[in-house]
Parts: sequence; structure tokens; C-alpha cells
Amino acid sequence: MSNQTEPLSQRISRLRDHFLQRFGRKAEVIVRAPGRVNLIGEHTDYNDGFVLPIAIDRNVLLAAARRDDHRVHLVAVDLDDEDEFDVTAPTRSETKAWANYHRGVAAMLQQRGIDLTGADVMFSSNVPIGAGLSSSAAVEVAAAFGFLAISDQEMDRAQMALACQQAEHEYAGVPCGIMDQFISALGRADSALLLDCRDLSYRHVPVPESARIVVADTGVRRALAGSEYRVRRSQCEEAVRLLQSALPGIRALRDVSEAELQQYEHLLPDPIRRRARHVVTENQRVLDTVAALEAGDLRRAGELLIASHHSLRDDYEVSSTELDAMVEAALAAPGCFGSRLTGAGFGGCTVSLVANEAVKDFVRSLAQTYRERTGRDATVYVTRAADGVGLVA
Repeated sequence: MSNQTEPLSQRISRLRDHFLQRFGRKAEVIVRAPGRVNLIGEHTDYNDGFVLPIAIDRNVLLAAARRDDHRVHLVAVDLDDEDEFDVTAPTRSETKAWANYHRGVAAMLQQRGIDLTGADVMFSSNVPIGAGLSSSAAVEVAAAFGFLAISDQEMDRAQMALACQQAEHEYAGVPCGIMDQFISALGRADSALLLDCRDLSYRHVPVPESARIVVADTGVRRALAGSEYRVRRSQCEEAVRLLQSALPGIRALRDVSEAELQQYEHLLPDPIRRRARHVVTENQRVLDTVAALEAGDLRRAGELLIASHHSLRDDYEVSSTELDAMVEAALAAPGCFGSRLTGAGFGGCTVSLVANEAVKDFVRSLAQTYRERTGRDATVYVTRAADGVGLVA
């Protein structure tokens, strides 16, 4: 992983130099694709629900230059590793899992009728891996945008995000929702993105200038997130199946109101009942948070973040000792409107909404309290919403 505090201009310059040294020629394009943090709306995406992510100023940089053949020579700077494949017929690598994100993206773009040329490609990232900030989606979106740019092709960004999601499903083997790829492709500076994960309609929601978004990494990687993600997803599907006896028109938990769930929750055994309750109430919290942000009511937005964490901890059971400690430390720190775990859970990061004037004191207090409670050091990122993928050179 590259230096997370290195300025973007220096990272670009360093990547240019690496590319020239490795391939003996200059990169033709350099792409930046951001990671993301989800303000609220956790585990709702694969239930056809609502999410409210922002793109962050941690990103993947990708340099590329076209080749005269159909080969892709791929270099992962941070891993000090390389891969090579035929861009017209990419197959899954059984030995280099990291390369499957690029291979899969190339395959899915061509499945959609996009003709790609061969390329020399090099990439580097300062999005922490395993922290719940969507490092994999940033890699996929950077790869897609780079392949398109070097091949003189264009594609609707929402469709590009769908191609990247399919690549993660089929080549990385992760049944992710659409949120991560979508926000990396379509983020906007100083705004969150309200996304309807059913029909992919979206709108940008300005984040008040008086607040900053603070991401705190617990330092615990999400070892259980993959397997437990699949369990939670199947539990939600089972909840829908059981509720359809009383609500035959529903296709996903998105279609169930809080009142309907209360009326028919007796049809659901635990823990299915609690999983459904989290998703149903979380969808409403997303919409309420949008209303609060648009009204400039940061106190109300913070209350909803806290309620989201409690639901994720108690009903969805995806929190951890460290995540709970980080949220408690945040809520005890100056200027914090609200805080919660973000991402799949079982480790990774929290997200907090903090008053601008209190950020320095907040970060200092958060780090100290977390260390006292867990013996661990927190890595804290103060961020604003960033633009989605694009060319930087």
C-alpha cells in the first residue's frame, strides 16, 4: 500500500516514473478512482434498498499506454507483482487473485460490446485494504475507465459500474451489491449520493460545509466479513420468502414497511426477524438522513448514524469489540454529531460526522480513548466528499 499521506501530485509523479522505468515509455493516461465510505445504509444494497455513500480522497491511480497487440501487461506497484493476459479472451487467474479484478473488468466490458486494445498498465492505491473503504471497487472502476480511455471508447458510467460489479461477482467470487462501484464512478465533490439500488436512480445530496467526515480505522481486518456476508444475504432472502405468505407482492425487504414488519414479524424466527428489522429500519434511516442533511440539521443526521450503529450491532450482529469501542470513543469526543461502523462489519472502519471547528480535538480525543480501551492505535482520516473516477493526466 502506498503512503496514505503523500500528496496526489507526488503519487502521480512517482507512478509516471515507475511506468517509464518498467515499460521504457511514457504513460498515455493516468486515471484516479476513489474509494468510498458509506454515511448510512448498511447491508441495504443487496436488499434493493437505499444507500448514502460518498467518494473519499483515498484512491487508486492507474497509468496506461496502448499496445499494438491484444496483450495486457499489468503491474501492481504495491504488491511488487505482475500479470499478463489476452485482453480479447481474459480468463480467471488461479494464482494471482489480485489480477482477477482487471481480467474480470476486461471480460465484462467486452461482453457489453466494447472493443478493447492491448495495454501496458500499472496501478497503485492508498485505499486501505480490508478496511471497508472499497479498495476492490476502486481498482475495478480505475481499470474500466483506463481500458476505455486507452481504447478510445466511451460508456455510460452507471453501466460501467454494473460491469465492474459483475466482474467482482464472476471473477473475484464476491456477491457484492452495486453501491461501491457506483459511487466510485459517479461521486461528486462535497456531496453524498442517494442511490436506489433497485432501479439505480440517484441524486447528489450536498453535505453541509460546517461538518467534516472522519473515518477511523480500527486496525482490525474483516476476517469474517466475506463468509458472514453470505450468511446475512441468505437470511434476508429467507425473510422475504417467509413474509411472502402474508405480503405476496414483495420481491425484497425493500418492499416491506416498518408497520408491515411489526404486523407479520411473528412469521420470522430469530435471527431472521432481527436481520429483517435492521434492513427495513435502515432503509428509512437513509431517507431520514437525506432530509436532515438537506435541512442542515446535523444533530438529527448524527442521531440517525448512532441508531444505525445500534441496529448493526444488535439486530444484524456485524459489529465487533473494536468497532463498538471506536464508536463510543467518537461519541465521547468534542464536536461529534454521530458515529457508526461502516462497511460489511467485523472490523474495518467507523464514520463520524464532526463539526469543522472541533476536528483537531476530535481526532486527538478519539485516538487517545480508543488506545486506552483497546491497546490499539487508530488510523484516522479527515475527509470530504470527492469526485468520482476521471483522468488526472
